[in-house]
Amino acid sequence: MTDPSHDHAGLSDTFASRRYFKKFETIIRHLTRVSAAMQAEGRLSKSDVKVLTAYLMRLNFTFRALSMKYLMAGRDTGRFFGSLAMDKRDSGFPVAAELMTMANDAQQAERHLGNMASEEQLKDDMVRTIIADRTVPSKLQFALSQRLYYQELLKGQLFWTQNDPECEWLENLGPRRRRFLLHWAAYDSQVNLPVIYLMELEDSGKVSLPKDERRWPEVQAHLMAQALAGLKLVTIAKGFDEDFDDLHPKQLRRYHVGPMYSSAYTEQSGPLHQVLEEAEAPAGQDWALAWTLEELESEEVREDRAGWFGTVEREIFALDPFGGRGADTGATRTQRAIILPQRPFQVLAELDPPGFGDVQKFVVSEAGQVLRY
Repeated sequence: MTDPSHDHAGLSDTFASRRYFKKFETIIRHLTRVSAAMQAEGRLSKSDVKVLTAYLMRLNFTFRALSMKYLMAGRDTGRFFGSLAMDKRDSGFPVAAELMTMANDAQQAERHLGNMASEEQLKDDMVRTIIADRTVPSKLQFALSQRLYYQELLKGQLFWTQNDPECEWLENLGPRRRRFLLHWAAYDSQVNLPVIYLMELEDSGKVSLPKDERRWPEVQAHLMAQALAGLKLVTIAKGFDEDFDDLHPKQLRRYHVGPMYSSAYTEQSGPLHQVLEEAEAPAGQDWALAWTLEELESEEVREDRAGWFGTVEREIFALDPFGGRGADTGATRTQRAIILPQRPFQVLAELDPPGFGDVQKFVVSEAGQVLRY
């Protein structure tokens, strides 16, 4: 059996660590622009863009917190404090254990901050050390970086390994029928990638779902237990439909954000590895981020008998009617997309590797504008 830890690498070099976090900050900023562009084209709804942008911002805050934690990576602080562990083969993202540790740190952030000198005090001490002792105040810099890390954790709105479901009302469909958008997310520990779920459902229960003290906790627990990237959408949706008689899932979407490819950080094989190698792009331009959207839609409703006299609605989901691979994918359709800077895109267009014909390509110009090809 292959040891997955062999695919992990620690970013112990100061400049490599800082470039890594800067790269993700740039990529996430571009992704929010992609969402806006897709909304303008009518391919994403306003509510979807709002939800996706919120999760992308959480990812951004998580990377910012980790960048503070490892701000002094590679510097001599008198004590080894570790370095960011990233998945160099499968995802290019931090390994899930980093987010688990961060969640534990967040629980104790307030206590840590209470025992630390203030930001102003640390900066004053650093100035005195530089002037009086004429030495680099590495230990004080480390203390400040950890203070900034805990401050970021205390701000909240971070992307955790599990991000519990939230429910948003969309519209009323009748006297006792409402439409809701449920969304939740997880950080897949098998492949070290963020996965975002959106489900549109109709609620025919007596009490509105988010106000129902019995059903809402059950729904949250059920969905988080099913938040596994290896499960097919149709398995998740059917299980939900059968477990909750008065909740009717009409559409389920799942976004796999990543992998991130970079010739400086990852060792993935395949066409994109060759593209980035041949592009020889400068720092900041040597990356590509792929993502996949799976969609499952209900195409009709049947009524099943329940008890002696009752009936319940059951959804029949459409499975990939054009590709004929519905049984394999468990989805109505699957879309793959990639975002990358201009220079790698030019190489990609010249090489035109097989398998990229149906991949949506978003290209970032030097001015930061996102164009779709």
